[in-house]
Amino acid sequence: MAIGLSVLLPATPAAAHNSLTGSDPRNGARLAAAPKRIELRFLATPAPATTKITVTGPDNVPAAGGAPTFTGNRVSVPFKPGAAGLYIVGYRVGSTDGHPVTGEIRFTLTTGTPAEPPSATTTATSAASASAPPTGAGASSAAVPASPPASPTLAADRRSDDGGSGWLWALGAVALLALLGGAFLLRRRVARG
Repeated sequence: MAIGLSVLLPATPAAAHNSLTGSDPRNGARLAAAPKRIELRFLATPAPATTKITVTGPDNVPAAGGAPTFTGNRVSVPFKPGAAGLYIVGYRVGSTDGHPVTGEIRFTLTTGTPAEPPSATTTATSAASASAPPTGAGASSAAVPASPPASPTLAADRRSDDGGSGWLWALGAVALLALLGGAFLLRRRVARG
């Protein structure tokens, strides 16, 4: 019986932690139209006093359009879209065991306030300057168009986002296996006695 209880005890504190169960838009989504609100769903009801939600867009520009509203285990924040690009929704909520839980979801807005898209003239000039040989030392550096810095950043963010919550799933699986093993041992001991 002691073995069964010792296997069950480590799972109890994990059950006291709050966690994100879903969001709208979902993590990793690519959206052509901006949502009016961003909604986060949690395992337990978050307390307004201990909950903090931030929304930032490209170039770390704030994109929350107001204060969060709470309905049961859901928190929604008005969304103020800006330029097309990566948006990060950060959250910090309290748990019944007193430990804060933090995390983030990321989504990409493919349209929005244009972040100075290249015009037809700029594209033609860039193509012409790329094919023309440079005429002077200053001309070669001025003729090379600057590559957008967002592309490598977005690729790096996607790589880091893919494995960000994997450890949470692994921890949950281990806790579930421990719980099932403890229940099995407890049942087996009760059947013998």
